[in-house]
Amino acid sequence: MFRVALGVLRDEDQAADAVQEALIKAFRGLERFRGDARFRTWLLSIVLNEARGELRRRGRRRESDLESVGPIAEDGRGVDDDMAVREEAEHARRMVATLPEKQRLAVTLRIDEGLSFREIGELIDSSEGAARVNYHHGIRRLREKMCS
Repeated sequence: MFRVALGVLRDEDQAADAVQEALIKAFRGLERFRGDARFRTWLLSIVLNEARGELRRRGRRRESDLESVGPIAEDGRGVDDDMAVREEAEHARRMVATLPEKQRLAVTLRIDEGLSFREIGELIDSSEGAARVNYHHGIRRLREKMCS
């Protein structure tokens, strides 16, 4: 839930707040869960809506800072290698952030959360096929940006 909110808001504090609000809303609305979708998908849709609402309330987007890349496991690499990996991760996050919203969400939900295209379609209010197309267009755009 946190990764979905962070993917939209790009701020750890705002993402944590969005998750907390989403959990409160989910708890209060638990009796309205009909079972049409998986419980996980239902929860993620609440988080996604809460994060989008926070963006609308703030009226602006914030770039993530280098600390949001997170810790990198020790594997015998040197400090220079770790810094290069962090810079590459930050560059990848910035590139993903430039994608149109539905493409960005399709890519992050598929890669970070491992959701199916059907679940992604439910979350971004589109069909399974449209979710698949958004994902593939997003990946294509990322490849183009990486090669240029």
